[in-house]
Amino acid sequence: MPKKRKHLANRFLSSLPLDDFEALLPHLETVDLKRRTVLYETDALLTHAYLPQDCIISLVTFMDDGQSVEMAAIGNEGMVGAVAAPATRRAIGQYAVQIAGGASRIPMADLDRIMVDRPAVRRALWHVNEAIMSQTLFTVACNAVHAVEARCCRWILSTRDRLGRDSLPLTHEFLAEMLGVQRSTVSAIVKQLQTAGLVDQKRGCIAVRDRAGLERLSCECYGKIRDKFDRLLPRSEATA
Repeated sequence: MPKKRKHLANRFLSSLPLDDFEALLPHLETVDLKRRTVLYETDALLTHAYLPQDCIISLVTFMDDGQSVEMAAIGNEGMVGAVAAPATRRAIGQYAVQIAGGASRIPMADLDRIMVDRPAVRRALWHVNEAIMSQTLFTVACNAVHAVEARCCRWILSTRDRLGRDSLPLTHEFLAEMLGVQRSTVSAIVKQLQTAGLVDQKRGCIAVRDRAGLERLSCECYGKIRDKFDRLLPRSEATA
């Protein structure tokens, strides 16, 4: 039962009807992923799908001048491997662990075989694909039009949702990388949030104190992305 509960921390798996989840269960294993672990390099063959439980995995691309840019961040709402490259099964960037934690892992061959026989698994995969695509496009729009303070609140809230706890292993340097701004900018924003009583901060950690207050300061994208996942990947009563 503890093993099953760990797998059900992932939204894709918890959205499946019980018999479909149990068809996948013998092929699932839980792996502990350390921060900065590279799961796949660009163009590598995707042999396994990873379904985060309480870790966050980033999809990163590298420019010719050596700069790296995060294209997507995937937590327990999604899946790495079977979504972004369904045709070629080749990594479209580097998949690296940004926040350590557990993930469910399944061989791609087993997932492909089960999808052929189980329409509900195929539909769930289409749903998670649409949800992650929507999240990525909302993030592009958000980065273009919304203030960095609102985007920072969105990132803190999204991280809290993915990890399922208020104490978050977020450094100012990490947030600056994710938001594409200077570290000093993030430090100033987090200090303002702490003064307002919304968060507490200490070395390597930001703790959410007032979630409702952070939501009020966050941009509309946070709620829209969350609602999209809630509609597309509702928790199945059978696997709840």
